[in-house]
Amino acid sequence: MTSSTSFTSKAIFVFATGLVLLFGCAAARKDVSGAPPTLNPLQIQPVSPDRAETVRSPRDKIKNKNAYRSSIAVLPLENLSGTVAPLKEIRESLIEELVARGFDVLGERPLEEFMERNRMRYVGGIDGTTATAFKRETGAGSILITSLEFYSDMIPPKIALTSRLVSTDQSPVILWMDSVGLAGDDSPGFLDLGLIENPIVLRDKALRSLTHSLAGNLAGKPAQESPEGKRNKFRPKFIYRSPSFDPRARHTVAVIPFFNESTRKYAGEIMQLHLVLEMAKAGNINVIEPGVVRKEFLALRIIMEGGISLAQSDLVWDTLDADLLLTGKVIDYQDYQGSEGAPVVDFSLQVIQRKGREVGWSSKSYNSGMDGVYFFDLGRERTASAMASEMARVVRGMMWK
Repeated sequence: MTSSTSFTSKAIFVFATGLVLLFGCAAARKDVSGAPPTLNPLQIQPVSPDRAETVRSPRDKIKNKNAYRSSIAVLPLENLSGTVAPLKEIRESLIEELVARGFDVLGERPLEEFMERNRMRYVGGIDGTTATAFKRETGAGSILITSLEFYSDMIPPKIALTSRLVSTDQSPVILWMDSVGLAGDDSPGFLDLGLIENPIVLRDKALRSLTHSLAGNLAGKPAQESPEGKRNKFRPKFIYRSPSFDPRARHTVAVIPFFNESTRKYAGEIMQLHLVLEMAKAGNINVIEPGVVRKEFLALRIIMEGGISLAQSDLVWDTLDADLLLTGKVIDYQDYQGSEGAPVVDFSLQVIQRKGREVGWSSKSYNSGMDGVYFFDLGRERTASAMASEMARVVRGMMWK
């Protein structure tokens, strides 16, 4: 009996000691928890209350070029889709992706105050005056301009975006640019296991692609070129090159909005963006920011009826100090909703040389999403954006070869 009582007393003592140690450790942990809590990498946190307030990633800042060390002003999306779309939600997700990758993003308050103070309404481009005002008033080192080309939340959903990062200099420089066009049934796979039916999932996939491209550009990783078979598929149907056109010389190029003959609203602006994107990839080309081109066209009151005339070209050359003008026409630009259909892109372009005032390059491109598709939908294109991107890429490669 004494032995049993002794054993019970020891057990109670051990149990009580354990409780004391347990709560003591918990209390100790609680005492040191006065440090700031760990942030979720996707959580947007303003860290500066002044006008240069920025949204910072909790991770260490990426060591990069000077242009990227300051905060990025992410403008509201330009809607070129011609339809109602969740622009605010797309932009918020874009900011989350940027923050997660370690970029500093200008806070909402200073951005809104700047746009209101400077009466900034157009968000599809930036001119030199506005760019330098951004740097002076907010401290932003660059501006992210994003255009929504196409959006459909029907099953399978579709989305197309073009985004570019522009410096806040008197002569804004395009630091990076890329586009993405995705459909939920791009890669359905076996038994449609790869089919994406949720438009939010597809949206986030597209935004990850863009921010991955931006981060890769920062790290000096060039974008991969299309395979030879795909380049042959999207070759222009007709090309002309003047003997005086020198693809090896250095050029300053102004890409102006294409004249739109299609039924698709904003097709001229969309095609302009695809050509700006590709021209910016050529090493010997300086592409003028589209926002600067737009401002000068408005100042000169140039209205193109069927295209730009030589008299108008003289004004643009003198004002923009460009030696090449790239312009063209969009004859057809079609997307489709749902699972049945085929996009169509049909455009022509010309490069007008300041020297000699003549056409240095001319080409005509036409493709359907079903071109080269013979079985199992292999090689089928499901968005006009993805197809226009490839067509512009092939033209650029042939033009400057």
